Amino acid sequence: MTWEFILGHINYWLFIILMLIGLYIVIAKGNLLKKIVGLNIFQVSVFMMYISIGKVIGGTAPILPYDNTGHVKYGLDVIYSNPLPHVLILTAIVVGVATTSLGLALIVRIREEYGTIEEDEILGAETLIAEKENEDREAWLA
Repeated sequence: MTWEFILGHINYWLFIILMLIGLYIVIAKGNLLKKIVGLNIFQVSVFMMYISIGKVIGGTAPILPYDNTGHVKYGLDVIYSNPLPHVLILTAIVVGVATTSLGLALIVRIREEYGTIEEDEILGAETLIAEKENEDREAWLA
């Protein structure tokens, strides 16, 4: 690999690095809020990938120009960018914001119920609740 190749594809390197950072945060951190942040970083890297793939060098918006008489001018020398990746990413951003807000609302409810947002402490509390329910059921059956 040469420096010209590396610098020529810097956008790909950036979203690979962002994707790995987001994945690491989701896997390695036990705090639920940090996991949401990691998912958002991962999501932004995917957005960057699709937007950079949809960019055409020298391309223009796919709007047909009109001449002075009101007729469409067709030209084969015009390069158009594909608008589909941008539209999909715009939709994905809206869905991402909604998903993030839902995740944050769930974290608030978990914090109210368990008093923590640390994954290990929540699992410990769930284990204690399950053991108590199991003891109550065995005492009721006996």
